[in-house]
Amino acid sequence: MASAVINYRRDGEIAVLTVDHPPVNALSRDVRSGLLEAIRQAEEDAAVRAVVIRCAGRTFIAGADVGEFDLPPQEPHLPELTQAIENACKPVVAALHGTALGGGFEIALASHYRIATAAAKVGLPEVKLGVIPGAGGTQRLPRLVGVPDALRMIVGGEIITAKRALEIGAVDEVVDGDLETAAIAAARRLIVSGVGPRRTGSLPVAPVNAAVFADARNAARARQRHLEAPLIAIDAIAVACELPLEQGLRRERELFLERRASPQAAALRNAFLGPSEVAKVPGLSDVPTRDVARVAVLGGGTMGGGIAMCFANAGFPVVLKEVDATALERGLATIRKNYQASVSRGTLSDEEMRRRIELIRPTLEWQDVAEVDLIVEAVFEDMAVKHEVFERLDAVARPGAILATNTSYLDVAEIAGFTRRPQDVVGMHFFSPANVMRLLENVRTERTAPEVLATVMKLGRKLGKVAVLVGGCDGFVGNRMLAQRTREAWFLLEEGALPQQVDAALVDFGFPMGPFAVGDLAGLDIGWRNRKARAHLRKPGVRDCDLLDQVCELGRLGQKTGAGWYRYEPGNRTPIPDGAIEELIVAHSHRKGIVRRVIDDREIVERCVFSMINEGAKILAEGVAARPVDVDMVWLNGYGFPSWRGGPLFYADQHGLQKVLAALENYCRQFGPDFWTPAPLLRELVAQGQTFYRRTVLPA
Repeated sequence: MASAVINYRRDGEIAVLTVDHPPVNALSRDVRSGLLEAIRQAEEDAAVRAVVIRCAGRTFIAGADVGEFDLPPQEPHLPELTQAIENACKPVVAALHGTALGGGFEIALASHYRIATAAAKVGLPEVKLGVIPGAGGTQRLPRLVGVPDALRMIVGGEIITAKRALEIGAVDEVVDGDLETAAIAAARRLIVSGVGPRRTGSLPVAPVNAAVFADARNAARARQRHLEAPLIAIDAIAVACELPLEQGLRRERELFLERRASPQAAALRNAFLGPSEVAKVPGLSDVPTRDVARVAVLGGGTMGGGIAMCFANAGFPVVLKEVDATALERGLATIRKNYQASVSRGTLSDEEMRRRIELIRPTLEWQDVAEVDLIVEAVFEDMAVKHEVFERLDAVARPGAILATNTSYLDVAEIAGFTRRPQDVVGMHFFSPANVMRLLENVRTERTAPEVLATVMKLGRKLGKVAVLVGGCDGFVGNRMLAQRTREAWFLLEEGALPQQVDAALVDFGFPMGPFAVGDLAGLDIGWRNRKARAHLRKPGVRDCDLLDQVCELGRLGQKTGAGWYRYEPGNRTPIPDGAIEELIVAHSHRKGIVRRVIDDREIVERCVFSMINEGAKILAEGVAARPVDVDMVWLNGYGFPSWRGGPLFYADQHGLQKVLAALENYCRQFGPDFWTPAPLLRELVAQGQTFYRRTVLPA
């Protein structure tokens, strides 16, 4: 028997079932039904005495089919398959390579023997998608490895090596040679031994003290704050200690289906699937790309050095150009320091560090960038400087080279106009530190050639980035929305809040850090410099807050000076609320005639988050972002928006657009229309009973 995705063949008395469903052998309905039929065929075949389940390609079953995530479960369900494997009367051997994750590992746990390559990894990371294992993982793994290790793997979503899996008993054998040959040999040994199937579900769970579960719950609340699935996973594992397998499997499935339907799971699915969605740009799927083999980066500062590291990390030779030897050596020293830090942490070998550093060639000469395929400009954020650089690039770069600017705010179309080749100019907005942050905003202009856009999107994936294509405007998507939150955070200080209260409210909402702690970490002079450069854009008579100016004029530039919005003890990055800042803020409010009041956390969150949502609606209506997912991936991957809320616009849909609109209208009445006029698109969606992600009627 063979199906489109399952190959069934005999090796003597061994039935070898091969899953062939590229790219990762995901557990689609076809895979589930094909495997189930193959297991039944092997059971009925009198000549078969044992079964091997293996996978073609680069990995064992790597988990569920993401295309089915938001569809109703389709028969056969995975628990039916895993139970059929465990109930088989003939020994079943699972041969693991690549990654056996989620449902793939549950198939292995239901098998009677598990053999893996040395490079294989296994795990049950379902909690990261807001669910728990739903096909026996919480019931079988504790029986194999004990409750403490099962808690670590399932509650933390930990993925472990084959070596570690062997140590704790999650696999039976690790091999260096041919996996299929070894798996067939293992099956024959089971036949010869005559012991028959070794059913995981028949094993007892080793007793543990109740304190083990209490400690696990306390740890999950502390380390995985806001996440619901880890606590539910602990409950499911506890069931394995209390109930027979059959009852435990039923309870696990009930908990899984409840979690699968939860808002938090939907949000985490959006965060997980979003990077793949934003890579599929409408209109670019069939556009050819340009070859990019050699790259140059202009500017060896914080951003330029980080960008050079991005390309070197991906194997690209990089020319790093600076204007003078001192700046160039300073940039190279920072690059070496960053790589050395990775070596010290054990995440990079000395050999790999040397290889990457050798890929970065420093230069002071313009001619050295003349023959590269892509040039990324990362110089000072000033239009006059950009003008000079791009005129020079236009003169020296080879025909067909892509000229990219790393600007955070400036008009990419205007920059393109400094050249005679605007079709080759694009924005590539990396986020600091560029060698760490996942987000890359690729900024198009009306004149950017489609093949240039297709090239930088493909290149983003090669660099390991979440590349999002956006249109040109002040601040693009991320910084344009961030400006709304920053403004409201400052206004909240004027009206009665303090930095620590604003930060605490937004951390409680789910951000890893609040805006004032983030400012101190990045350096307040960055925002101060940008604020001064953009002073001419402020409209007369429109409310403004100069608290940042006052803090910076005191020499308080953040952690690097030991004080900013907070103060810092030497060698300690923990923000400490500072009475001097409170005095400065209170005096500022008094001078402006603002009567300070008690501001609750709900208002802080609404003003900081809803103002961003409103701006996101404008960005969509203007076409700066093509889809809600583009906006959300920018904020999830570049600004720390909590993944379990799915992104600002996904969160708005779940919270209720009518509630968001009502709050905006309330703040518009309270503070005036300058910043709080609801976006027309938001009004339309509410009037039509639609949401950002499900809208069918686009704005005119």
